[in-house]
Amino acid sequence: MTVAIRNINMRFGEMAVLNDISLDVRDGEFVCILGPSGCGKSTLLNIVGGFTKATSGDVTIDGEQVTGPDPRRIFVFQERGVFPWLTVEGNIGFGLFRLGEEEKRNRIAYYVQLVGLRGFEHAFPRELSGGMKQRLEVARALAVNPDVLYLDEPFGALDSITRLQMRRELLRIWQKERKTVLFVTHDIEESVQLADRVVVMSQRPAHIQRIVDIDIPHPRDLSAPRYIELRDSIFAEIGLAHQV
Repeated sequence: MTVAIRNINMRFGEMAVLNDISLDVRDGEFVCILGPSGCGKSTLLNIVGGFTKATSGDVTIDGEQVTGPDPRRIFVFQERGVFPWLTVEGNIGFGLFRLGEEEKRNRIAYYVQLVGLRGFEHAFPRELSGGMKQRLEVARALAVNPDVLYLDEPFGALDSITRLQMRRELLRIWQKERKTVLFVTHDIEESVQLADRVVVMSQRPAHIQRIVDIDIPHPRDLSAPRYIELRDSIFAEIGLAHQV
C-alpha cells in the first residue's frame, strides 16, 4: 500500500503544530519519522491513521482518501494495548472474529511462532516480560493482516537491551511480511537501524528538514563506517554533535 501525505497543516487553537508536511511512502517500505519530543510526530501519525483530522491537507492510501480509522491499517502504541484479561492466544485472536475456527487457530499459531511466543499461548500478560508483551502487541496487529502498520514509539518504555532485541524481531517480521510501515521515534540509532528512509522533523511547528536514504542492507552492522556516517549526519542535521 502506498501512502501519500499532502500539504498537512495542523493547529490546536493558536498553536501551530505541523507546517506543510508532504511525504510519499512506497508499498512495503519501512519509514521512520524522527524528531524531538513534542514536535508533532504522533499527531502526524494520528492524522495519517485517520484518528485526527488535519486543519488542512489530505492523506490518501492507494488513491483512497483517509477519512477515519480503518481495520486495514493498524496502530501499535507506546503504551501497551494488550488486554490483561486475555491470554496470548486470546489477544492475538481478538480481531479474527470473521474467520472460521480452524483458520483462526492456524492464524494464531502462525503469529505465536513468528514473534517467538511459542510455549506461552495460555499465559496472561501479567506473566510476560516487557519485551514479550510488546511482541504480543505486534503479533496482534499483524494477525488481522493489515495493509499498513503504524508504530508510535513502541519500544520507548523498554530497557536498552530489550529495545535492541525488539528492533531485531521487528525487522525479521517486516522482512518476512513486507508490510508498509510508518514508525515514529525520537531515537536516532533506532531510526538508522530500522528504516529504509528517515524523515527528520524540525521543532514545532514541525516541517520536514530532510529525508535520509539509509542505503545499507539488513542486518546492519552498527559499527560499520557507512552506518556511523549516516547516523552522525542525522545528529548534525538536528544540531547535535554525536559523542560516544
